[in-house]
Amino acid sequence: MKKNYSTSWCLVISFSVLLLNGFVGKAQQITPFKQGDRVVFLGNSITDGGHYHAYIWLYYMTRFPNMNLEFLNAGIGGDKASDMVKRLDGDVFSKKPTVLVSTFGMNDSGYFEYNESEPEKFANEKVKESHDAFKQLEKRFKELPKTRIVLVGSSPYDETAMIAGNTAFKNKNKAMLRIVDFQKQSAQANKWEFFDYNTPITALNKQFQQTDPEFTISGNDRIHPDNDGHMVMAYLFLKAQGWVGQKVAAMSLDAKNMKASAVENCKISNIKKASDGMSFDYLAGSLPYPLDTVARGWGSKKSQFMATKVVPFMEEMNQELLTVKGLEGSYQLFIDEETIGTWSAADYEKGINLANLNQTPQYQQAIRIMHLNEERWEIERRFRDYAWVQYNFFQPKGLLDANNRKAIEVLDQYKEKDGWLNAKRDLYSKAMFPEVRKAWQGEMDVLLALIKETGHPLKRKFTLVKVS
Repeated sequence: MKKNYSTSWCLVISFSVLLLNGFVGKAQQITPFKQGDRVVFLGNSITDGGHYHAYIWLYYMTRFPNMNLEFLNAGIGGDKASDMVKRLDGDVFSKKPTVLVSTFGMNDSGYFEYNESEPEKFANEKVKESHDAFKQLEKRFKELPKTRIVLVGSSPYDETAMIAGNTAFKNKNKAMLRIVDFQKQSAQANKWEFFDYNTPITALNKQFQQTDPEFTISGNDRIHPDNDGHMVMAYLFLKAQGWVGQKVAAMSLDAKNMKASAVENCKISNIKKASDGMSFDYLAGSLPYPLDTVARGWGSKKSQFMATKVVPFMEEMNQELLTVKGLEGSYQLFIDEETIGTWSAADYEKGINLANLNQTPQYQQAIRIMHLNEERWEIERRFRDYAWVQYNFFQPKGLLDANNRKAIEVLDQYKEKDGWLNAKRDLYSKAMFPEVRKAWQGEMDVLLALIKETGHPLKRKFTLVKVS
């Protein structure tokens, strides 16, 4: 799909910021995660194969390097609320969440029947089915008094994008909003937390479609966001946690008096004057948030970085500001003797967002964490495919966790009739063995240990040299 970010771009972004401020206020809607939290994300394929939770965790990894925090994926593709009920004990509660983030509605609301006869009757039936199943979820959630429950309204089905070869299911999203409504009512009644993805993402879709009718955050199938959409979801979640304005770090220096006039989340020391400029040591409390420029995941066409064209993540949550006053002329910036760039005295006085510069040593350090986190995500996806086979195929046949030769024989009887099952057959033939699953978990543990080891910011030497 083409995106048309033309001369109206700044106006579109400004309007989008106003929209988002209207739908997601500055007050916290979701309590920030804390030391020792185990956050389990229960959902369907958008959670199962999606990145939004990995992107949220990456924010905490880089912003709070001393925080011990774990995110666990409990999504399964195709799930409705009724399917989630059946796997709560074995796949969700068994993960021992301190925070349970639950979302559903895309599959609950149905699909093709909206373009057939009696779509309104169909919608009523699907919403009632979803509500009845949710009441069972609600009852089970109440059994977790020490677990913080966060109910999340599903990201939308985009009915308004002009997508070649894909006719929208008219009024499907209206049914999804009814499902969002009863989740919100339950959260209020049970004093749980609630957040809605549907309304702000729908607003963004419609706003950008004014200049590009093909635009959608919801993906080419109107359902599954690409990496940019998942980063939008991460941004909205973090915004709801109140992280707008939280800087990576900020430093303001006075070049005439050779002192730091203001610092935020960093330490400045060893300030020295030179004939052609100045130098100082910088130790931040956080790392800049790294945005991947490669489309990751099966079928993905867009990168995480592309979300910055849609939401003001950089402006609101990824500021590593260097401000220097009292300079004259232009100065070249070096960090740890690496050339970063050249800016005028006016630029330095206004402030330079170093988080925009992927060549800084601190950004390169953050990229290592990004790649380690991506490797962790890839391994966790194996566990989710294994869970899909267990709960979608074996559980209805009374073979949940059988993991024996009989299970393989039954699977082989059905695999040719079910493309998804056939695609997961090889993975299951490995994952059925506990030693293999233990090895995968060991890999993930190593990756998390490396993330913690890599995540601590290092002291950096900044040098400003006047350009003749």
